[in-house]
Amino acid sequence: MIPLSHILALSVILFGLGVAGFIIRRNVITIFMCIELMLNAVNLAFMAFSRQLGNLDGQLFVFFVIVVAAAEAAVGLAIIIALYRNRESLSIDDVDSMKM
Repeated sequence: MIPLSHILALSVILFGLGVAGFIIRRNVITIFMCIELMLNAVNLAFMAFSRQLGNLDGQLFVFFVIVVAAAEAAVGLAIIIALYRNRESLSIDDVDSMKM
């Protein structure tokens, strides 16, 4: 059985990589993937605590986070496609306003 500390350490590393990518990268798709990485890191922590405590509350939270991530992916990708069609670039620097 894997100790809780190892799973939480992996979750912190994944979340940190997501935050670093979100701050450093300038591409919309890369930033979008970093947000998904952070959500999955939180899901990992929820599952670890759920297993440690022996109840299903963490797994229920994971289910809701996955539902929100799926909705975010659908809306986010639609916005990214519209942005690319209008600006022909996916750089954050080119997106200075919501005006098309």
